[in-house]
Amino acid sequence: MNNYTKGSLALFVARIFSGLNVNVLGYLLPLWIAPLACVTLRLLFGSAVFLIVGIYTKPENIALGDKLKLVALGAFGIFGYMSLYALSLSYTTPVSFAIFNAMQPLWVVIVSAVIYRESVDYRKLLGLALGFAGALLCILSEPSGRAASNPLLGNMLAIAASVIYAIYLVFSARFAGRFASTTILRYTFTSAATVSLFATLFFGFTAPMFEDGFKVLPFALLAFVLVFPTVVTYFLIPIGLKYLKSAVVALYGYVTLIVAAVVSFIMGVDKFEPVVLLSLILIGVSIYLVGISDN
Repeated sequence: MNNYTKGSLALFVARIFSGLNVNVLGYLLPLWIAPLACVTLRLLFGSAVFLIVGIYTKPENIALGDKLKLVALGAFGIFGYMSLYALSLSYTTPVSFAIFNAMQPLWVVIVSAVIYRESVDYRKLLGLALGFAGALLCILSEPSGRAASNPLLGNMLAIAASVIYAIYLVFSARFAGRFASTTILRYTFTSAATVSLFATLFFGFTAPMFEDGFKVLPFALLAFVLVFPTVVTYFLIPIGLKYLKSAVVALYGYVTLIVAAVVSFIMGVDKFEPVVLLSLILIGVSIYLVGISDN
């Protein structure tokens, strides 16, 4: 298995969990747990796991400047993204969030071009256009009149989350090739968890699921969120960043969109449309075109 395949497989699995996470959090938030409380639990659990794993892995020598950058990356990138992610799902629908979150490749290319002067050739532009067209197909096929408390606010928060995560991908890609995944995550998650604790002290911790007695489904879903979309997904993403360019990594966000849409169809939230298959084909072609332009 070559490096490109390793990175692609890691991202594909990670984005499947991310797609499932969109629907699970759409169920949990804010009825069973408040957005900030959920983010705090995720970050505390993730940081604890990565700190424990770090005890059993070979320590790496990291310059103070890199440590500070990782701390800032976690506080801004991970905490900022997760917070806006959770808030967005409290106001809009899972599929709507996934659609706007799928705009990450556009922001990644823009950020990379502005900050690092990365070139953008015609194949990458075509791939991005096709991938975005796949997302637009989902937008056009999404039924109107779906239940959402404040879809405009939720969608704006989803766009903001998408931009922050794109920035996180661009900057974290600079560390993925130099340090182990557990090392990166130990610093970023610890700083993000610290920020979330301060935010919780100020805004409070609200979680009805812990107050109204034990209910199997909410706790089972929360356990899934803590283990797979939090620990497993964030462990796999640096592997993808190690072998693939950040623009390709962002393109796998379209897999999250497809999974979120399909799960919504299965759950009866949306009706399945043949256009989703065409969307999946366009997204697959877009990943291929951007991938070969980076090799």
